[in-house]
Amino acid sequence: MTEVQISAIDEELIDTVIAQDVEFKGEMNLRKPLMIKGKVTGSIVSASDLHIDEGAYVDADIEATVVTVKGGVRGNIIALERIDLFSTAVVDGDITAPKITMETGCRLNGACRMTQVGGLAANLV
Repeated sequence: MTEVQISAIDEELIDTVIAQDVEFKGEMNLRKPLMIKGKVTGSIVSASDLHIDEGAYVDADIEATVVTVKGGVRGNIIALERIDLFSTAVVDGDITAPKITMETGCRLNGACRMTQVGGLAANLV
């Protein structure tokens, strides 16, 4: 079996970063890419990409165009294009996207559905 390697995210291309020392609680509706390095609780809907960095923790249902996870997520993830789970990712929830990539070592406790999806994120575009 071939080892899967996902390309790293270039942080310079991301407009907004929630730093490691930040905790956010509430509802997020985004139109531009976001990287989370801290802790987020609530819900996230994005018409763009969402990146959850190693050491970050998200307790929320997520809808976005592309979702990359290196940290922890407790909640369901829906992506219009793709979900990438890096080797350090821990997801407790269902994931749904047309394309899903999982590196060896990641943990997923939930259902995995590979299907075209529509949702709130599509309405933000």
